[in-house]
Amino acid sequence: MGSTTTPRRSNTRQRIQDVALKLFLEQGYEKTALREISDELGVTKAALYYHFKTKEDILVSLFRDLGRHMDELIAWGKRQPRELAVKQELLARCSVIFHDAAPLFDILIANQATLDALSVGQDFKDRVAALSDLLQEENSSLNARVRCATALLTLHFGTFAIRQLDGDPEEKRLALLAGATELLTSAHEGILSGTAGPAAGVPPEG
Repeated sequence: MGSTTTPRRSNTRQRIQDVALKLFLEQGYEKTALREISDELGVTKAALYYHFKTKEDILVSLFRDLGRHMDELIAWGKRQPRELAVKQELLARCSVIFHDAAPLFDILIANQATLDALSVGQDFKDRVAALSDLLQEENSSLNARVRCATALLTLHFGTFAIRQLDGDPEEKRLALLAGATELLTSAHEGILSGTAGPAAGVPPEG
């Protein structure tokens, strides 16, 4: 009996999240009422309350799920040697996470103040910073550090930007990942060759 209860609850929770996310995107988070979510689901508000008391709870749960995936990736990265192949794999995994979370980025951008008040926005920024740190090399040049940080930001902001382009979503994701990987690889190769100094066109100090 107990073995069938948990999956049913989990499925209901996922359905609530899916419907809420759809309405948040279609008509805006602030304009979406809990009653509309329950009506779309075809359930009573009491049934909805069993899983989520407010629409803020639903929104936080969506970002919490994203945060869990990012935390798992951060934990994996910390266990690995700081090698180029590992960093490339970290970018590849991050690309999938960001791609799947693209609708949440729309909500994040449109409701920055609300999400900051719920600490969701800051939590996401902290996780992005932690991932960026895993791509860095100690004592590397400013140019190399900028390239590593930009590689991750390319995935983050690019995931939103490429949605406006025509083309297959997976092909666009892979193209974006290729560009980010080029930045990361160029920084790493510059460190090994000792040429990752000032950016091109910027004269050295002195």
